[in-house]
Amino acid sequence: MLGYGFMGKAHANALARLPMFVPDAPAVEREVLIGRDEAALAEAVDRLGFTRTATDWREEVADVDVFYNLGPNHVHPEPTIAALEAGTPVLCEKPMAPTLAAAERMAAAASEADATAAVGFNYRYVPAIQYAKRLIDAGELGEIRQFRGRYLQDWLVDPEAPASWRTDADRAGSGALGDLGAHTIDLARFLVGEIERVSGQTTTFVDERPAADGEGTDPVTVDDAYSAQVRFTNGAAGTLEASRVAVGRKNDHTIEIEGTEGAIRFSLERLNELELYRPGNRGFETVLVTEEDDPYLEHWWPPGHVLGWEHTFVHENHTFLSAIEGESTYAPDFADGLAVQRAFDAVQRSAAAGEEVTVG
Repeated sequence: MLGYGFMGKAHANALARLPMFVPDAPAVEREVLIGRDEAALAEAVDRLGFTRTATDWREEVADVDVFYNLGPNHVHPEPTIAALEAGTPVLCEKPMAPTLAAAERMAAAASEADATAAVGFNYRYVPAIQYAKRLIDAGELGEIRQFRGRYLQDWLVDPEAPASWRTDADRAGSGALGDLGAHTIDLARFLVGEIERVSGQTTTFVDERPAADGEGTDPVTVDDAYSAQVRFTNGAAGTLEASRVAVGRKNDHTIEIEGTEGAIRFSLERLNELELYRPGNRGFETVLVTEEDDPYLEHWWPPGHVLGWEHTFVHENHTFLSAIEGESTYAPDFADGLAVQRAFDAVQRSAAAGEEVTVG
């Protein structure tokens, strides 16, 4: 596993929970934790349940059975490609790369490799999202006409919040667009279909921030917020939005879909619930997606005992590891990751040109 921060904790926790709650999951030994800071690695290795540490991924990716790339975006391409070329299965966090060209190289390596290549869009593994997918695929909403997706946070509202790799285009590629919008675009593709055309805008409100080391300031070279009007290949219309400067919003990822026969609403901040409108109802009903026959719930608690954000990683890791053993298939894969990258590349191109563009 490369990376021991936010995503390192999330995936290590999932791996630790798997044998407890999913007894038929493949057995995993957390062998090597990879990073550049030896002191930080030494502190993290036991806490995250790994056997040893390493500071050079080049010496490890061909020798392990599975490689998790959880580093910053600019660290995704080279280690991932090297692992795939060695035949090592990979789970890479989203977005796949800081640039479309790098994502295309990664997808090409995955298509040529005899190894599972997964992208960590964990929100596909929310039970309520899977429940919504079942409803849509069964035709319960009729013909899908509109999609609305927003992802709002406020952790960069303060102009004195320090710069980081997430505010640097060379390392991140984009700001709210790739960091948050990638999740929304993946769910749009998963639930509705491919995005064909985009008219987008990006905005940076704070042009420089205090340097992380406390010395001076660093320029902000990514977007603070984006929005887009989109058209799906099936004719549905959509709106997308994300911001990291939306005052009062902590992790507000909301999806709304309207069809000719019904509609759904979902909020990540109430991730055990799906709001559903059916013909004849006077309004939306709230469905608590915690029944034993709901997606993934056979592994957890009695009905009504809710799950949390961290459980999505358990579901994701179970599916990924089972796919490696040939017991199932994993999605989203690198083809999906590339499609998402092409969509937000189209948003950037549209914003720069001031006109609608075609995805791809």
